[in-house]
Amino acid sequence: MADNIEKMIASTFMEMAEGLETGSFGKKPKIALTGMGSEHGEENSMEAAVAAAREGIDVYYIGTLEAEGVTTVKVADEDEGHKKMEELLKNKEVDGAVTMHFPFPIGVSTVGRAITPSKGREMYVSTTTGTSSADRIEGMIKNAIYGIIAAKTCGKADPTVGILNVDGARQTEIALKQLKENGYDINFAESARADGGCVMRGNDVLQGSPDIMVCDSLSGNILIKMLSSYTTGGSYEASGYGYGPGIGEGYEQLVMIISRASGAPLITGAIRYAAQLVRGKVFEVAKKEFDAANKAGLKEILAARKASEKTAGDSEEVKAPPKEPVTSQIAGIEIMDLEDGVKALWKIGVYAESGMGCTGPIILVSDANLAKAEEELKKAGFIN
Repeated sequence: MADNIEKMIASTFMEMAEGLETGSFGKKPKIALTGMGSEHGEENSMEAAVAAAREGIDVYYIGTLEAEGVTTVKVADEDEGHKKMEELLKNKEVDGAVTMHFPFPIGVSTVGRAITPSKGREMYVSTTTGTSSADRIEGMIKNAIYGIIAAKTCGKADPTVGILNVDGARQTEIALKQLKENGYDINFAESARADGGCVMRGNDVLQGSPDIMVCDSLSGNILIKMLSSYTTGGSYEASGYGYGPGIGEGYEQLVMIISRASGAPLITGAIRYAAQLVRGKVFEVAKKEFDAANKAGLKEILAARKASEKTAGDSEEVKAPPKEPVTSQIAGIEIMDLEDGVKALWKIGVYAESGMGCTGPIILVSDANLAKAEEELKKAGFIN
């Protein structure tokens, strides 16, 4: 009995000492790192493990190397290392893991985190690997929520959300604004460009205009690679936090993704990111956010969007009204919906043409028909 009390006292004093040294009190997060398979050698991974351990993180290094302050789990090769990582996660011997690849189920994708070059601001890129949905726009709508979860867990109480100007951005904007109207708390970012709005351009990527940049995973993957290695020519990812944790509704396994090109500073950042998510109780935050989004009608919004898409696919042949000069522009329509939007106006007798402006697709109408055309396009769900 006395021995147990002495051990408890010793453990408490040890935690206090570590807390004073690292600035982090309480139980240390246990994070596994698979070190084999890096293009920069196993030593690169161990360098990151040692640096993270100095920050008060209990690092379990899975590989062949050893170092002071790091727990090594010996494995013969990369495949065995992945199996060992999954075993440690399953048995809850670690709180999370950082690895170079992982087969996430559909519905789960990763929220990356980078340091933007223009102003040195941190920005979450949502998402960077995995597939939130087989439907691109549905995936981007979910990605916004995934980004909010990651940012809030890491201490951003009211993160700003921007949508990258890619295919699906305008439909994503419509759905997210509807979700906000229904009561889900989304704080939309403003583009740094003069015309503003929450749809972000390339300038906004460099400046980090939003806290969370929403995009599809393929675009996000390119962004996170470029933001982490723009100073090195691409072969060595030198800065940031990597491709991030897999997040999805009901998914409760903390796996962080890096790449084979990730350098030691980025891998250290990824371990630090994982520790923040553990300390911030990411799965509790996720449950709270999904509950709030579903209460605001997320599933109904997604279902309605699919239904309208199906109806649009069965569109009848519509003839254009008599041609007239078109000098007014209507922006904010999705490029995939552009021709359907034009036909919707033809159907009510408004002559319209499609075009491409400097900020994306536009519909051109006469000055006299501008108000009527905007009203019809809003009613049909093509623009906000």
